[in-house]
Amino acid sequence: MTSRLDSLREALAVSPQNIPLLLLFGQACLDELSFEEGRAAFDRILQLDPTNSEAKLGIARVLYLNGNTSEAVVRAEALTKANPGFAEAWMLLSRLAVAEGDRDLAAQYYQKAVKLSPSLSDSAIEQNIQNGTATTAAAPLVNAVPDVGSETWEFVGAFESESNNNLPDVQEPEVSFANVGGLEDVKEEIRMKIIYPLQNRALFKAYGKKLGGGVLLYGPPGCGKTLISKATAGEIQANFISVGIHQILDLYVGNSEKNLHQAFQLARENAPAILFFDEVDALAADRKDFRESAIRTMINQFLAEMDGNIGSNEGVLILGATNAPWHLDPAFRRPGRFDRIIFVPPPDEPAREAIVQILAHNKPLKRLDAKALAK
Repeated sequence: MTSRLDSLREALAVSPQNIPLLLLFGQACLDELSFEEGRAAFDRILQLDPTNSEAKLGIARVLYLNGNTSEAVVRAEALTKANPGFAEAWMLLSRLAVAEGDRDLAAQYYQKAVKLSPSLSDSAIEQNIQNGTATTAAAPLVNAVPDVGSETWEFVGAFESESNNNLPDVQEPEVSFANVGGLEDVKEEIRMKIIYPLQNRALFKAYGKKLGGGVLLYGPPGCGKTLISKATAGEIQANFISVGIHQILDLYVGNSEKNLHQAFQLARENAPAILFFDEVDALAADRKDFRESAIRTMINQFLAEMDGNIGSNEGVLILGATNAPWHLDPAFRRPGRFDRIIFVPPPDEPAREAIVQILAHNKPLKRLDAKALAK
């Protein structure tokens, strides 16, 4: 396979605008898991021919292989709407539906694909639709994306089968509000909504209020949302668990939900704890944008975890940070979820002066004019 890919590269060096050759090269890249190179080939085709449906389908396959299933579904659906006779796009949608566990929808798409092109019939897909074998957490993407060799997926499975040994770390924050320059209004909001209730637990419980819940921090990037979250944990002497998107999203069906549950369980086991999700809009997107995507299942899992339906969240505070709060599913704004919202603005001049002074603390500096730097 490597010699084949090298041969195609050599051919493209001679004929870089040969669309059939670029299509062949793009598919060969998928076979060897060279996704970036494959995507580049399909993008090159669309530069030469913006209407090329094969290249658009190739991009949808690359997106799915990279774990971006929602966009893969959207692109495949767009292809079938633009060209209802595009059998391969219907087949990709069928495989995506199988992976999502929607066998009825998968059967519907499969029948359309085979009716348009009988040569696409596949007994393995039919078996998956009938038995739902691709809905398990261990089901690899070979059940969801066509034209990828099984030997390749044995290679992927060797790495992906141990889904989430990549759990986030439990940290004891070494920062507090004293380490955050400015944001005095934000700090006071956090005190009122988070710190004071935790410091007066008996009074809080007397009024039937649970300790924990969710707070959404929003504002432009680089304004201190992560730092203020760590500082909040330091103020209440709680453990801090920062969760990255890469630690949740997974190529295998069901693993994203499992990873999300493990993150919440880690926080429950180390309560009092702050569970912090940066770029939370990527995990809590509006479900109406993903009507037929596996990401809906992961979003539903997130909601169930926040509600404490799967485990008690007593003493667990969920903080989410986003630059685009309008992208969140409205369900996340309901009571008990991200019902407390705090805007984190860019630092004003007094805040910039405070930041300079904090950064200069214990540094061998003389004649530092923090006010002038702030201006």
